[in-house]
Amino acid sequence: MGDHAEVDIQSLAVHFGVSEMTIRRDLGVLEEDGVVRRLVGGRALLLDAKSREPALSTRATAEYETKSHIGRAVAELLSDDEVVFIDGGSTALAAAHSLRGTGRTLTVLTRSLLVAEELAEEPGIEIFLLGGRLKSSERLTTSSTMADDLRHYNVDTYVMGISGVHPTRGLTDYDPDESAGKRLAIERADRVVLVADHSKLGRVLMSRVAGVEDVSVLVTDASADDGVLNSMPSSLSVVLAEPQS
Repeated sequence: MGDHAEVDIQSLAVHFGVSEMTIRRDLGVLEEDGVVRRLVGGRALLLDAKSREPALSTRATAEYETKSHIGRAVAELLSDDEVVFIDGGSTALAAAHSLRGTGRTLTVLTRSLLVAEELAEEPGIEIFLLGGRLKSSERLTTSSTMADDLRHYNVDTYVMGISGVHPTRGLTDYDPDESAGKRLAIERADRVVLVADHSKLGRVLMSRVAGVEDVSVLVTDASADDGVLNSMPSSLSVVLAEPQS
């Protein structure tokens, strides 16, 4: 692929012994998943894994049961009458899903259209959907401006999703605008509950959000002897989510 991770359709067709139409169709699927970007002239660019984010539809279906266990563990940490900010992303969405049918009385702030939809029919939950630029692939709004309306709220608990958790490099993500929004949510919250499945531990992405010392509780499905968990500061409370028997 060369230094620029660039491929051309004709070469791929010859290499795999298939038609160029087949290669074009497969590249279209990969582009939807955020793996490649098609260029003019029958070429495609493989995107850097540190700066590209898989589509939410891809992540939401991956390890769904594991994410559901994490979601249930998060729901158990919340109390009635709390003001809760819930992130976008598949793991935070699992937490919102776990609140359905629980009868909780909560005020939920979110940028995620999917979180709002999950909880829209819950009679005890009042939803404030925050505005901004719509990131279509994630079905959420982002805002890095000083006019961000989250600044007008105080939050008891921030349910934070993240793409990378590292003991020394901190919390990292793909999108600088999303990272700015996450930093603001940390400022506005009394407690930060980080939700991250085991695949996020040890990863470092392009955009730094905060240090692990800014997190109150980490909810994960990683094993108790995970090396990354054992390197976390002692001030961090860790909840290990387990499947229901």
